[in-house]
Amino acid sequence: MKILGIDPGIGITGFGLIETSSRASARALDFGVITTTMNAPLPGRLKELYDSLQEVFKSTKPDVVSIEKLFFSKNITTGIAVAEARGLVLLTASQRDIPIYEYTPNEIKKTLTGYGSAKKPQMQEMVRLHLNLEKKPRPDDAADALAAAITHSLMTMV
Repeated sequence: MKILGIDPGIGITGFGLIETSSRASARALDFGVITTTMNAPLPGRLKELYDSLQEVFKSTKPDVVSIEKLFFSKNITTGIAVAEARGLVLLTASQRDIPIYEYTPNEIKKTLTGYGSAKKPQMQEMVRLHLNLEKKPRPDDAADALAAAITHSLMTMV
């Protein structure tokens, strides 16, 4: 099964594609980030993100999408923009009839580390170990996307 993990954001959206056939084996096929033009008007940034998502989905051909649920921060303006970016991910997957699974940041942290308040370095190390990578995946957004994909594989595979 090919699982595309997504860490949504308006400035940076992380993506990570893994392939797995059991809970014990997963390998990274691709990961990276989509960036949008800083300080550009929001509609233009959303179009950039949508167009880039089309390319990611076309090139990765996932069986399912695992996306991080929205975490509301203190800055509601940022939260709204992230929600709009997240909506584009949901739309892109839905247009292709790809099943979507959503996990909270706490669920992802707890699944990978056993601790719902794990810090970024701990998460990156667990992603590295789980996928047998030589180095921690960078940038953080790509590592978070891989973590979302791994979470889905661990929650659903037998």
